[in-house]
Amino acid sequence: MNQQSDSLLELRQNTVDVDLYLKLRAAVNWPPLTRIQAQKALDNSLVVMCVYLAGQPIGMGRLVGDGAVICYIQDLIIHPHAQRRGVGSLLMNSLKSYAESLREPGTTMMLDLMCAKGREPFYVHYGFIPRPTEKLGPGMILYLTDHSE
Repeated sequence: MNQQSDSLLELRQNTVDVDLYLKLRAAVNWPPLTRIQAQKALDNSLVVMCVYLAGQPIGMGRLVGDGAVICYIQDLIIHPHAQRRGVGSLLMNSLKSYAESLREPGTTMMLDLMCAKGREPFYVHYGFIPRPTEKLGPGMILYLTDHSE
């Protein structure tokens, strides 16, 4: 699937390879992954969207999950030189639409994400609810590693 937006941004589906994934992660100073980790992450994604400008990849996002009850938006990465150009919006809209296409009619699917501190307003714009709330506790995380943190 290739899709043109109103600008020169091009959205492509499942075109991200390990090298590009690692390069985009490094561009935003995210922790490094092994090539095996990166390949597994890509292989186990429901979809990987990538935005190109003049043929050059400038952003990506993955959708992971079971495709029925819960999906997660993961690794929404915009190269620093391409931020604030609509790339994040294009990726968010495409990932939300893809998740919606998986949802069975008449059912509810949770679409979750974890965002960097200070980025909450961007995601609230797309309908995400910051936690905790009166009814929902905080999100939680556990790092599984060979050494204690």
